[in-house]
Parts: sequence; structure tokens; C-alpha cells
Amino acid sequence: MATDTIRVVIADDAYVIREGLAATLAGAPDIELVGVCSDGNELEAAVAAQHPAVVIADIRMPPSGDGEGIRVASRLRDSDPDVGVVVLTQYVEPAYAISLLSGGTNRRAYLLKDRIRDKEELLRAVRTVASGGSVVDPSVVEVLIEGRSRAADSPLAELTPREREILASIAAGESNQAIADSLVITKRAVEKHVNSIFAKLDLPGPENVSRRVKAALMFLAEQERGGSA
Repeated sequence: MATDTIRVVIADDAYVIREGLAATLAGAPDIELVGVCSDGNELEAAVAAQHPAVVIADIRMPPSGDGEGIRVASRLRDSDPDVGVVVLTQYVEPAYAISLLSGGTNRRAYLLKDRIRDKEELLRAVRTVASGGSVVDPSVVEVLIEGRSRAADSPLAELTPREREILASIAAGESNQAIADSLVITKRAVEKHVNSIFAKLDLPGPENVSRRVKAALMFLAEQERGGSA
């Protein structure tokens, strides 16, 4: 077995989802499935016994039933900070995404279960968090941007359509080069847009990818907090 194999534990209370995840991971030569769990307690025991590099966890599973995946991720941040966590959810729930990332975006991913039908999307998330990066489902980012844009005093209104597109990519964890490749523009053009975005939003423009993601999401989350106040 290669020394750089990514050891993964999965946890979901739905048998069909567990089997689907296992089948997807089985086809990746650089990933080894070392544990399959049906609830949060089994997951934490598996992490202690198997020392995985990445955990894939359903957001809603026993014993709490609601937000269990987020709670496990939070505990792992303290007990096993080097373990990456990919949280899966059935619905677009921006508040959960913000909760997952509020303690730090490194080694964290938040994906809709619909997204994992694309095998490569799931494998990309696993590899990204294993290497210290972060991934946020584009659908969640879109909801946050749209909600924030409706605020009358939102600085997002000052962004051009291209800048909004790039902000969504930043919040989803993409690098400047990845954004340039996706939009078929130069990296220098992306850098100029990024500088403009952060200036308009009065945010620092950190080079660190995880800090970029957190900055973007924390800004967008202001609408979520304002709406629940």
C-alpha cells in the first residue's frame, strides 16, 4: 500500500448512502476505506481506532439526529485537528455551513448529497481536505450571495457580475489559478478582480486559501444572522 494513501471513514445512517460512498471510494487507487459507521458514536470510535486522514459524515444522523456531523467535526477540531471532514447534507442549509467553518475552514468540506452523484466531486473533496484545503458546495454559496444581495445597504450591490461570480468561487475554496482556468481569463485578471472585491467589501485580502474562504463566507453569513435576529 502506498504511503500517501488517504485513509477514510464514512458515517451515514442510511444503508444505501453508505454503500454508494463505499463504492465510489473503492474505485480510487489513492484512497483506502478503513471504517463504515451508522452514527456519530461509531464514527468517533472509528476515528480513535483507525486514525483516518478524512471523515465523510452525514449532517443528520444518530444519536442527536440533527447537526450531528457538525458536532463531530467540531469535536475533531480539538481532538484530531489533522483529520479532514467532509459533511454531507440533503438540503441547502447555509447556517450549517457557517457553523462548520466558523472554527476554521482548513480541512473542511460541505457538500449536498446530490453532488456526490458525480464521483469526481466527492473524490476531489476528499483529496482537498486531506491536503488541508476546503470545499463549499456552490449551491450554498449562491444562496448566501442572493440573500446578502437583497439587503438594501449591501456592498454586494457594488460588485460587477464578474466579481460576484469570482466571489462565489472564492467562497467555494477555489484558487486564483483555478478561477482563471474556469472562466478562461488570465490569473492576473482574476487577481485584479479579487483585489477589487475585497476592497468593495472592506475585507482583508489574505493569500491563504482557507482565510479567503472564511472571509467570504463570514461576510455572506451576515445576512443569515441578520435575518434570524
